Amino acid sequence: MSIATEFKDFIAKGNVMDMAVGIIIGAAFTAIVTSLVKDLINPIISLFMGGIDFGSMFVNLTDESYATLAAAQEAGAATFNYGMFINAIIQFLIIAFVVFMLVKGVNKIKDANAKKEEEAAPAAPAADIALLTEIRDALKK
Repeated sequence: MSIATEFKDFIAKGNVMDMAVGIIIGAAFTAIVTSLVKDLINPIISLFMGGIDFGSMFVNLTDESYATLAAAQEAGAATFNYGMFINAIIQFLIIAFVVFMLVKGVNKIKDANAKKEEEAAPAAPAADIALLTEIRDALKK
């Protein structure tokens, strides 16, 4: 089998398409979570912490001083942007929680479907009933 044929078979499988859709939706979801953290959660946290904005928290690693992170970055100064890291942690926790809730919901649906299929499947007759059925069928002949 050639590599091209193997690749076509691989792409044709549903799992690859499912994965591609998941990646695209994941990228869109990341943009939503980034906006949620930046535009909604951080201002609320800032309100309770006396106006602190995580995104602007940094340590200047040069001898010059800069009033803001934007000014330091514009000047090309080396900075340690721990505020951006805090934002990334908040985003990760939100995404991890949402993924956890999705997996939990999907597993609940799968378990319910498996239970319905198990209940709907006809039960195998007991050994003695199967034996009696065979005897009956043999006597009819």
